[in-house]
Amino acid sequence: MNVTHPGRILEINPQFTTVEFTSHSGCSSCHAKELCGFGESGDKVIQLPTDPYDFREVGAEVEVLMKQSMGLKAVWISYVIPLLLLMAAVLVANAFGASELVCGLSGLVTVALYYFVVWLFRGKLRNEFVFELK
Repeated sequence: MNVTHPGRILEINPQFTTVEFTSHSGCSSCHAKELCGFGESGDKVIQLPTDPYDFREVGAEVEVLMKQSMGLKAVWISYVIPLLLLMAAVLVANAFGASELVCGLSGLVTVALYYFVVWLFRGKLRNEFVFELK
């Protein structure tokens, strides 16, 4: 299954095509969306590799296509794994009898190191998370 969003081409150069689209959250009809951090929607700008055989122009209306599995993978990388690492670090520090301050700091340092490693591999991740124009 694929997820699509209507978008508009902002810029085309030999390497990248820049597309702007509006991302709507799945809970846009919820009455508590202003209180919740998950109710965000807004304009997003992404860059896709330029297809030399695509003859669209700047300002053209397009659909941005993403595989649903990529979204699930992004959730795991950005939310689930850091949460598990945080909990593991706090529990391990607590098991060794560390104070609450040390337990909290160990969790924060572990998550910071995880995000640093993700940042180091951003080039590889950029190649895995590829959007398409339809």
